[in-house]
Amino acid sequence: MKSTIEKALQRQQQAKKSDNSQAKNTETAALAQDVKSEIADHVAEPQAGKSSSFTPEENFLEIDLERLESLGFVTTSDPRRRINEEYREIKRKLIQNAFGPLSKTLSNSNIIMVTSARPSEGKTFTAVNLALSIAAEQDKTVLLVDADVLKPNVLKTLDLRAKKGLMDYLLSDSEPLSQYIYRTNVDKLRIIPAGSSHHLSTELLASAIMHETVNEFSTRYPDRIVIIDTPPIIGINESAILASFAGQAVVVVEEGKSKLPDIESSVERLNPDMAVGFVVNKSINMTEAGGYYGYYYGHEPKPDKE
Repeated sequence: MKSTIEKALQRQQQAKKSDNSQAKNTETAALAQDVKSEIADHVAEPQAGKSSSFTPEENFLEIDLERLESLGFVTTSDPRRRINEEYREIKRKLIQNAFGPLSKTLSNSNIIMVTSARPSEGKTFTAVNLALSIAAEQDKTVLLVDADVLKPNVLKTLDLRAKKGLMDYLLSDSEPLSQYIYRTNVDKLRIIPAGSSHHLSTELLASAIMHETVNEFSTRYPDRIVIIDTPPIIGINESAILASFAGQAVVVVEEGKSKLPDIESSVERLNPDMAVGFVVNKSINMTEAGGYYGYYYGHEPKPDKE
């Protein structure tokens, strides 16, 4: 039988062990709380505003407007140039379709895809001009999206270096869309570049997140028109997918080059519920350098089903 002294020492050691265990538990709990606080510092703010890893300077594109003017684009310095007048006429139809009575019959009426039957017929030129012209409106803003992810050309046309864009957003798990929307020195114009190339571009454009993104494009700002520069429509799966998102389509045809069967095939690949119009590019009826753009825009309602 243990002596009283031995029993007392045993109780003392047990109490010491218990105190150490509690201290360790307290220390572990405190460490866990520190980790949680550290995580909260990095997560809570992104959930509130999803802070961008881009600096304000990186999210800004300086467009050389004088260069564009010299190349025959819509200009802000001489609003009565022929090119400006022609795109005024074209954009008026698009804006009426986007916000007027016809908008009630169109899905995503303010989303306009710009395409062509074949490459090199002037679709990016037309998309940029439409965006510049709409940006001059007093009560409208415009978002220009380069969705020609196979051969991006918007930033090249604007003589700007490549930036992260649409494909990077679709591949991202947590980055906010706003991180890929670039402000410009044209006050009412924003741009989303195509971004990185990817072998699953078709699947990414058909994904649920792309559907959600298009819905945000369409509904978030009631005064916004979205111009989407898409790949040529014949033989490109991405264009057919993008056609399912837009409420309007502008098909660019090159005079003397575009073939009627190609144009007809292009229209057949579009959503039959869209408003479809045509811009004739490189018309031979030119009266001033750079002003070689005729146009035709119309919406032919579908016949009643029998």
